[in-house]
Amino acid sequence: MEVHPLVLEYLRLGLAFDRLEEGFVDAYTADPALRRAVQNEPTPEPRELAQRAAQLRAAVPDAGLSSQRVAFLDVHLRALECSGRKFAGERIGFVDEVRAYFDVDIAPGDVADYRQAHRQLDDVLAGSGSLVERLARHRKADAIPPERLSVCVEAFSSALRELVRARYPLPDHEHVTYEVVGDKPWSGFNYYLGNYHSRVAINSDIEQNMAHLPHLIAHESYPGHHTEHCRKEAGLVADGQLEQALFLVNTPQCLMAEGLADLALRSLIGPGWGAWAQKIYADLGLHFDGERAEMLSDASAALLSVRQDAALLLHDRQRTSDEVAEFLQTWGLMTPKRARQTLRFLSSPLWRAYISTYVEGYRLLGGWLERALDADDRADRFRRLLDEPLTPGAVRAEV
Repeated sequence: MEVHPLVLEYLRLGLAFDRLEEGFVDAYTADPALRRAVQNEPTPEPRELAQRAAQLRAAVPDAGLSSQRVAFLDVHLRALECSGRKFAGERIGFVDEVRAYFDVDIAPGDVADYRQAHRQLDDVLAGSGSLVERLARHRKADAIPPERLSVCVEAFSSALRELVRARYPLPDHEHVTYEVVGDKPWSGFNYYLGNYHSRVAINSDIEQNMAHLPHLIAHESYPGHHTEHCRKEAGLVADGQLEQALFLVNTPQCLMAEGLADLALRSLIGPGWGAWAQKIYADLGLHFDGERAEMLSDASAALLSVRQDAALLLHDRQRTSDEVAEFLQTWGLMTPKRARQTLRFLSSPLWRAYISTYVEGYRLLGGWLERALDADDRADRFRRLLDEPLTPGAVRAEV
């Protein structure tokens, strides 16, 4: 397949960033010889990569590509320029960093919304003790026995896969392999390996509970990350849009992908996902109160911004780790252990801005999906997220 010269340079540039920070390339499914060639080159200078990104970005409008591809490459090259500057040691304000990476503007959430969410959670979990204590007891009771985790994962993966394949067809030989890992800053991670195969890692350091697992499998696999990768590989990449064969950390791709994945379960199942999950758990001999889980999930949605607020406190307002952990416990209702796990994610040089992909991606894409005229229109909008090279700016323009 012939590659457009500018797109080839974009691929080389993105692959070069992985030489500075392993893991910067989240997925790459184009010519492996190109990746080997970049890996065998001398370690690049970050400042030179930033300059190259700026040069390519300036050339994009005259490259003869479609307007949709131009828009995609423009915001991604802007993100790479910022990453190059960061790797070179340049000090960039956190808000500006997030804007450059993800094409969104962020601001602190409203504490009044957090208080209202606490009141709603208090009503759902009425009982003795503080709300944090009641939440902790509820989560402990909702925990999946470690020896049953694998069978639960496979059950939800199979159920969701069947529904996805009926609505959003996938290649016959696509598949997901699951593994349990530890010592990671995230709860789950999709490693897309190409040729319609993903490896999904689930973090054993974070207690997996019954309410969360359906969301996790939907997020990482069906109809989330794995489904998106498969359909873009079968569609856009096969059609010659090779820039879609490269998925890079800290780019607008991430915000779009995380927003899609966080909305995956509700988009596929809709209201009543709790009752749907309850039946699956019952078949496995596990008791799960689906109605209560759905009520807790709805109430907790208003706490979405707490983690982004914590990142702003840590990186924009230079608060101490202890102060940020206390903030997460107070407003996010996290246990000290969970707050420290979140703080670890927020403190990672590579991942520190990434929390905004979940917060702003959910808001932007959720608002866009809610504007659908009916269920069919919503399903078609979700299909567009899976299939098209949409950017945050493109979605904002439609909203």
